[in-house]
Amino acid sequence: MRHFGHIAPEVRQRLFHQEPCEFTADSSSRLLSVALGATLYSPATRPRLADDILKQAGLGVVSMVLCLEDSIGDEDVPEGEENLVRQFTDLAGRGPQADLPLLFIRVRAPEQIPDLVRRLGPAVRLLSGFVLPKFTEERGIPFLEALTSAESASGRRLFAMPVLESPELMYRESRVETLEGIARAVDKYRDRVLAIRLGVTDFCSSYGLRRAPDMTAWDVQIVASVIADVVNMLGRADGTGFTVTGPVWEYFRVQERMFKPQLRRSPFLEGQAEELREALIEHAMDGLLREISLDQANGLLGKTCIHPSHVLPVHALSVVSHEEFSDAQDILRPERDGGGVLRSQYTNKMNEVKPHRAWAERTMLRAEVFGVANEDIGFVELLAAGLPG
Repeated sequence: MRHFGHIAPEVRQRLFHQEPCEFTADSSSRLLSVALGATLYSPATRPRLADDILKQAGLGVVSMVLCLEDSIGDEDVPEGEENLVRQFTDLAGRGPQADLPLLFIRVRAPEQIPDLVRRLGPAVRLLSGFVLPKFTEERGIPFLEALTSAESASGRRLFAMPVLESPELMYRESRVETLEGIARAVDKYRDRVLAIRLGVTDFCSSYGLRRAPDMTAWDVQIVASVIADVVNMLGRADGTGFTVTGPVWEYFRVQERMFKPQLRRSPFLEGQAEELREALIEHAMDGLLREISLDQANGLLGKTCIHPSHVLPVHALSVVSHEEFSDAQDILRPERDGGGVLRSQYTNKMNEVKPHRAWAERTMLRAEVFGVANEDIGFVELLAAGLPG
């Protein structure tokens, strides 16, 4: 699979200076953690789940979570488990599925992990791992132990994606201790932890809050402070950190807008795409785009998505611009190992080699996964090219 693999090769050639790389579920965890991109959640009870997965793969989705937790009622869990086994078996029986998304199951309890792996049988080869809810050190270790045991029994590499969403993280008096415990747990199982996910809806619920479509998670200060601390302790660029993914965007249509649209006009005017801009505003996408940009500026990569329309904007904004790529290349040239300062090739900024090295390394990895846009290609062109015809 590859990002933007659903669009025609000749279109990709026009869009990309460097095309996104190909990868599989067996690629390195370092690459896969970046390649997750927009991770689309779906209730595990959907009756045509196998068809849904194939459809979304054809629209550019590369990672999905099939949810047995908050998205379904307590009474529907047994049905959801049975449906997952049926649907995975159906997918496995359709022959080679090289372009299937990375598939994860969000469970409620540790014992579900070995049970589901056993029940999936040969179809477990389609599974990439499990999403672990309300993760703390105390609650998370049993999940990670169960995953390790299921991996050994099945012979299938399985990843964990812990979700940080418990009240202990929101409350100032327990936040640091809770994060220190989470850091110990994920470090112990570092090889199995693919990414850290954020449950911002649960954070908001601790205070009876819900952000409006004109507000990003970063505008809700009490939530932003938690995300900042998570990145501070778990997202460092010194080799100890993990990929931390962006929070869910809840909206996919809006009846009334309270504030002036915040989507910048300039890139749309440059791309002769005012009509597309208006369509995005109509569907409350400008808030999503602003949140994605703020996610990236604050060290998050990828995003939890609950609607297919959110996937392409996340991926389009993850593509490395030609200017970013040029700067990163200059900073990482072998002859620059000693440091120093140089003017960018675009002659609009200073590139300081040592302080900007970690940024450049992360940028080059993102460029490998999402590609590098041609000089005259921006977000609008990438978004328009990826939309269904």
